[in-house]
Amino acid sequence: QVQLVESGGGLVQPGGSLRLSCAASGSIFNINVMGWYRQAPGKQRELVATISNGGSTNYAASVKGRFPISRTKNTVFLQMMSLKPEDTAVYYCNAAVIRALEFRRDYWGQGTQVTVSS
Repeated sequence: QVQLVESGGGLVQPGGSLRLSCAASGSIFNINVMGWYRQAPGKQRELVATISNGGSTNYAASVKGRFPISRTKNTVFLQMMSLKPEDTAVYYCNAAVIRALEFRRDYWGQGTQVTVSS
């Protein structure tokens, strides 16, 4: 129903920047929230940033001020700045359909690797 395709990952030096993009297609009309999650080696997947249809944003404390999230039509962006080695992870685009507290359906992209290393 919903397909998410990420792009923009890669290898960057500490202090550098990357811009991730996620294009949504398919049955996207019921999506309420889009965002980014990441999973580092040996760690659980964690929220990075989300943005609602109304523009409300939510950020992990570790990226707040560094990774602004934005949306335009069918695409969500994550501008990653002042990158640190601990930001190294596979970044996953997320789109969620939330109809009630007891109903949430999540769609995920395939992931894009971000490696911050000198």
